[in-house]
Order: sequence, then structure tokens, then C-alpha cells
Amino acid sequence: MKDFFKQMFATIAGILVLTIVTGILGVMSIVGMVASGSATKNVSDNTVLVINLQGVMEERAEDNIMAELTGQTMQNIGLDDMLNAIEKAKNNENIKGIYIEAGLFSVDSYASMQAVRRALADFRKSGKWIVAYGDTYTQGTYYLASVADKVLLNPSGQIDWHGVAAQPMFLKDLMAKFGIKMQLAKVGKYKSAPEMFTADGMSEPNREQMTAYIKGIWENVCKEVSASRKISVETLNTYADNFITLDDTKNYVKYKLADKLVYTDEIKGEIRKMMKLDKDDDINTVGLADMKQLKGGKDKGDEIAVYYAYGDIVDSEAGGSMMSQGHKIVGTKVCKDLEKLMNDDDVKAVVLRVNSGGGSAYASEQIWHSVKKLKEKKPVVVSMGGMAASGGYYISCVSNWIVAEPTTLTGSIGIFGMFPDMSGLLTQKLGVKFDEVKTNKHSAFGTQARPFNEEEMAYLNAYIDRGYNLFRNRVAEGRKMKTENVEKLAQGRVWLGQDAWRNKLVDELGGLDKAVAKAAALAKVKEYHTAAYPAKADWMEQFMNKASSGSYIDNSMRAALGEYYEPFMLLKDINKQNAIQARIPYIIKVK
Repeated sequence: MKDFFKQMFATIAGILVLTIVTGILGVMSIVGMVASGSATKNVSDNTVLVINLQGVMEERAEDNIMAELTGQTMQNIGLDDMLNAIEKAKNNENIKGIYIEAGLFSVDSYASMQAVRRALADFRKSGKWIVAYGDTYTQGTYYLASVADKVLLNPSGQIDWHGVAAQPMFLKDLMAKFGIKMQLAKVGKYKSAPEMFTADGMSEPNREQMTAYIKGIWENVCKEVSASRKISVETLNTYADNFITLDDTKNYVKYKLADKLVYTDEIKGEIRKMMKLDKDDDINTVGLADMKQLKGGKDKGDEIAVYYAYGDIVDSEAGGSMMSQGHKIVGTKVCKDLEKLMNDDDVKAVVLRVNSGGGSAYASEQIWHSVKKLKEKKPVVVSMGGMAASGGYYISCVSNWIVAEPTTLTGSIGIFGMFPDMSGLLTQKLGVKFDEVKTNKHSAFGTQARPFNEEEMAYLNAYIDRGYNLFRNRVAEGRKMKTENVEKLAQGRVWLGQDAWRNKLVDELGGLDKAVAKAAALAKVKEYHTAAYPAKADWMEQFMNKASSGSYIDNSMRAALGEYYEPFMLLKDINKQNAIQARIPYIIKVK
């Protein structure tokens, strides 16, 4: 028995020692990564910036210390990091060119890709070169790569070129199988977000607006590829109609979509030619992670704050959004952050970077109020990303100046209220019975025992009408337009940035750089630098706020369900949203 206890205690002691040692080594690893990550990067002469178009590009990617520790390979790239890296590379005399390697790359919007492509084109204008290679180019990665001096393709590769399509999903019949239906109050014939739950297909107004913006996106893509590859837009459309995605690889060179067919081991030779190096000379490279640590300019002069507001607009962190995953614009937090920027005398102007399809109408109004107060003290310029629509436009319209990408989705001035009627599920499917006593006529308003009656829906419609009128008045005030002129552009219609500019819903077409320059001009400062807000979580915050225990299950579901993951989560979290929404369709897949 003594030997048993000795062995047991020895085992426990060994486990404790191993745990302590592992913990120490883990902390040392984290500290080491942080230290190496914060070290200033020096770039040797004859260096190439390597951009791997692999993983997911988001508006702003957080450094994920836990992913590095656990060896997760899924790469998240921040649009901000990508643009900063290209700008630094352009201004660094030791970096001679960019090598782009196309892979499985997912981006939130064509507007984000348009911003990257413009930065790459600007890099080339500086006299430096770009070479792109792909085993297979998706249409999006080809759109980016087509700006290069040389587009290289594997002899067994593929270039996907098929045009743009949008296929909205409708869940009305699915919910009916569970005895659930949506009760809807909305303003705006183009306000199509609820159709996902209330219709079997697109309404004609929705078809009209979706056709307009996917055609506009495709026209931009073709125009830019045409200019770079010296292929007419008409020819590019012919290629798409003939579905050259499955064509013989040799034809891609014949079609002028690619310059040369090369195997992977031949790429270095092509790079050496561009750099005029001998075949045995080494090629120095840096990646996007290295560029973060490279000094990229001065911090002299006055500060222009760039505040990133992206994701669903929600009332509070606890309230959640339609999706359980992803970044959110939390009304309470954003209002506090903007107040701090307003009271910071070192900040001379604020650029509000918006990438959102909207969300809670209540939170949008609160943020609008904070932006208005901020504007009274210092200039506020909005830079629109992939989307700044509905609630995203609501929080933007009061600013001094609005800059949008040509393919930004914006506008959608309108709101709706959507209320699940689960009485069929409860009473018919589950056999739940209800009875009732009440003191007043509407004491049981909102009960789950039955749907809203006609009088109750009238109250709700009147409430939504007031919200729409308020939204429309906010736009009229911010854009200095007559209310009747706003109404012609409202009704929930989604506009491309280029069309919104023609209709005076935005002031200028371009990216974040133009917005920053305009903010500096409005603040009357000549020498300035930018600072990003809110600050990204440091390694300790990430370590302490490790992902929830359900993350593994969630990731497994995402992998298994693919494009159906979001609709599933949408139904799962349907009761967590604010009932009154100012947003565009929940899930827009432009392929």
C-alpha cells in the first residue's frame, strides 16, 4: 500500500512539475514571439515583398497569439496591413518589386480588392515591378494579379473568368416546417433584407437593384483588367460567356490573360530576370508580417485618427448580433470611443472607416449623435469600405465629407421591424396550450401565444414609419438636401459607390488615403500622421480572453456546412437581434 501511495504522489508531483514547466515555456514562447514581433525590421538591398493571397482578408485582422501557439494555419489578413505594406514597399528603396502568389483567397467584397489593386497599380507607377504566379487563379485573385507586369501560370493551371452573380437565399418554407413565420413592418420598396424570411424569391424592386449593382461591379472589374492586360471589355465578356475557366491552359497565353506558363521551380528564374541577378544569386524576401515591423514613415506633425467601425451594428456586446462570429460595431462602445477622440486635443481630425451593412436602428441613431457631436469640435471624414449601407450609411451621413470606393455598397435608406411568430411551433408542433387574463386591451402585446392582430400591426407600422422619417431627415440634414430629394434616393435602395456619388450621397470616390488627406485639409494641418483606433488587443488580452470552448465545434460546423453555415447561425440567433433594423440583406454572396 505504501508503494502505491508513493507512486501516486510521485505521479501527481510529476504532472504538477510538467504543468509548471509547460506553462513557463509557453509564457517564454509568447514573450519571445512578442519580442520578435516588436523588433524593428531592416530590409536588405535587392529585396522582394512576397504577398501570398491565401486565407481570408478582413477589414482589420487582429494579431492572433493563440493561433500561433496552437499552430492554426488559416491566415487572416487585414486590409489595413495589406495597404500599409504596399505603401511601405513603394517608399523603401531596398524593395525592388512585389511577388504575388495566388491561392485560396477569400475577401469580403470587390471594393476591398479594388483598394488593394489600386495600391498595387500605384506601386508600379513608382517605377517598381510586380510579378504574379498562380497554380490556379480565382476570378478575384486574377483581378488583383492582372495589374502585374508579368502574370505567370502553371502549365496545368486554370484561370477562372465567368462574370459576377448573386444568389440570395430564402428561408420562409424552411421556417414553416417548424411552424415559424415572420411578421414584417417595413418602409421602402427596395428594402429587401426581410425577403429572406418572408418571400420565396426576389421582388421586382430587389431584382432591379441587385442587377444594377452586380453589373456595376463587373463593369469595374472588366474596365480595370482591360486597361492592364490590353484586352477589350467586349473580348473579356466573350471570354466569360464562353466559360474559358475550363479551357486549355495554353489558350490563356493566346487570350493575353497570362504572359507565360511556368512551373513552380522556374519562378525564381523569372524574378532574377526582373532584378537582373545571376542565376546563383540569392533573392532576399520579406512578407506582410515583416512589413508590420518596418519603419514606414514619420510620426511627426499633427494626428489624424482613423477609427475602424466594421461588422454588424449592435446595441451592446451582450446583445449579440445576427451572427455569433465576426467583428461588431457595438453602439455603447463606439459612442464612448468617439467621445474620447472628441476630447483629445492631440487629435485634429477623425476619419471614420465604415464597413458595415448596418444593424440595429437604435444603435445607429446613438452613433449618429456621437458623430455629430464630434463633428462640432473637429472635422470628421468617412471612408467607406466594402459596405456602408443602411445603418452604415446612417452613421456616415452627418460627417463633413464621405469617400467611397466605386464598388462600395451604400445607401439603403430605410428600416424594418421583423418579429418571429412562433405560435405555430409552440401550439401545433409542440402541443403547448395558452390561456390569458389581462387588465387592459394590449396588456399581452408581443405574446408568443398568437401572431400580432391587425390593430397591433398598425401600431408597429406607425412606429417603423417614424423611424424611417427620422433616418431620412438625418440624411437630408447631413447631406444638405431637401427631404423630397432624399426620398427619391431612399426607399431602401442599395447604390454602388459610383452611383451614390452621382446622386450626391457621397462626395468623392477613392480609398482611405483620400479620406485622410481630406481630413487633414479640413483641419488645416500640413504635416500629419495617422493613428488607428480602437487599439488592437495585445497578447495578454488575447491570452486572457481566449476563444470560447465552443470554438472547436463552431469551426467544425463552418467547415462542414460551407456557404450554408451563415444561414444556419442566422436562424440559431434570430431572437438575439434588435427587432428594429436598418440594414441591407443579411447574406450577400457576390460570386
